[in-house]
Amino acid sequence: MKMKDLHGVIHSDPEIMGGTPVFVGTRVPLQNLIDYLEGGESIEDFLDGFPSVKREQVIAVIEAAKFKMLETV
Repeated sequence: MKMKDLHGVIHSDPEIMGGTPVFVGTRVPLQNLIDYLEGGESIEDFLDGFPSVKREQVIAVIEAAKFKMLETV
């Protein structure tokens, strides 16, 4: 998965949360997922806290980040 494949997973719209990147179909900022993971929480914890986000969306973001990191190594 490439970063362009995140279309339909996350988006930024000035009319939604002032343009903060959010999961499509929600008002949940992508930063919330990053904060959860940095804090040692699991994907399950995140999904429990934000039930409007789909597991597939979270996995897509993680996969895209993985591939982006691998491109730079």
